[in-house]
Amino acid sequence: MKAVIYMCTMVLFFDNETQNDFCRQVEKYVEQWSSTYIDAVISVCESKDLPVESVAKFLSKPIVEKIQQEGENLNFLQKTTKLLF
Repeated sequence: MKAVIYMCTMVLFFDNETQNDFCRQVEKYVEQWSSTYIDAVISVCESKDLPVESVAKFLSKPIVEKIQQEGENLNFLQKTTKLLF
């Protein structure tokens, strides 16, 4: 029962405005601390007492792409090929 209540709280927490605010906080953290996006998401989640796994679907596309690039550069993810045109 506790898990169901927690998940309902998560859904209510991330409306469109809050989602944008979360993404802005991640961007601000990266700029302020010269951090990676991976570390920024983890830090913002810890400050809001949120599990990292629960916010993945709420990140903006540009942040997801930057995290993917960081993961590839750190060899956490297999590199994707990019077309030059």
